[in-house]
Amino acid sequence: MTTTTPAPARSAGAGAPRGVLVGAPARASLLPPEIHRERAARRTRNRLIGLVVAVLVVAALAIGGTFAYSLYVEQQLAAARERTTELYAAQGEFGEIRQLRDGVRLATEAQRLGASTEIDWNDYLAKVQATVPDGMSITQLAIDSTTPVAEYAQATAPLQGQRVATIALTGESPVLPDVAAWLTTLSGLPGFADALPGTTEFDETSGVWRVDITMHVDDEVYSNRFADGADEEGDGE
Repeated sequence: MTTTTPAPARSAGAGAPRGVLVGAPARASLLPPEIHRERAARRTRNRLIGLVVAVLVVAALAIGGTFAYSLYVEQQLAAARERTTELYAAQGEFGEIRQLRDGVRLATEAQRLGASTEIDWNDYLAKVQATVPDGMSITQLAIDSTTPVAEYAQATAPLQGQRVATIALTGESPVLPDVAAWLTTLSGLPGFADALPGTTEFDETSGVWRVDITMHVDDEVYSNRFADGADEEGDGE
């Protein structure tokens, strides 16, 4: 009796060439390798050309923007120069007014400087006259005061105050005057710095007593007619 043993089944992949995709279309390049290399070089060259073109476009845009900005700056500069020219022309038109204004300012400053040491002597001497003792009359009067361009000589004695003017008085009285009381009254006047009694003598010929007094006053006696405060008050009026 003969027994037949079936041959083992072969797998689907057995005996098939390795690396071949079953069911895919077959492809084969018949071109020589030189053609492939030329195509690859052409693609690389095209990409480089595109990159160069992009760089040129960006550079052109940057140059155009810079040129446009420079034109804008030049326009602004031209406008500023034109405005400056107009301002100079306007100053020329109002030059006379400016000169007149400067002249008025200089005159005002000169007036203020000239009157800076001004004293209303009529008013102040009337106050001095009011201190004269009863029965006495002022027979001689001498005034020496400072000026805007020179400092007034000051006393060297330590007990004498700063002064801007000196009033020398000579009074005559039929009776012996109370000189101390007169000095006390004088010390109450505004701007009083000090007062020094001179000689007190009796004139037998005229029968009167003669008294000399030297009085000094400080800067409180200035009238300040053209000071800033006085100007503001005058403007307010």
